[in-house]
Amino acid sequence: MMAYLRYAFAALVAAVFITVALANRAMVEVKLLPDALAQLTGISLDISLPLFLIMGLAIAAGLVLGIIWEWLREHSIRADAARLRRERDATRSELQRVDKRAADGRRDDVLALVDGK
Repeated sequence: MMAYLRYAFAALVAAVFITVALANRAMVEVKLLPDALAQLTGISLDISLPLFLIMGLAIAAGLVLGIIWEWLREHSIRADAARLRRERDATRSELQRVDKRAADGRRDDVLALVDGK
């Protein structure tokens, strides 16, 4: 069921993107610098692209920047999770060591002291 919903959502997104692309096919000139600054520096980089392509690139750039921002923001959470994982593994290995000692017939030092009273 979830696979069908995923496919339906992907088809809906594709239909919206195709509709927007067909409605915005006009060529748009994108300039690196404003005209006055381009004349002053002598650098004039102009490129003509369809408007839907510019919109798609802007959306993709926003998604990539958002993903990078979120990854950096969650660094401390991942570091805490790794620390807790290491502590859990150390505790498990200690518990296994104690269980092995108990199975060998050797008693824990603390319990031996308590029973010795």
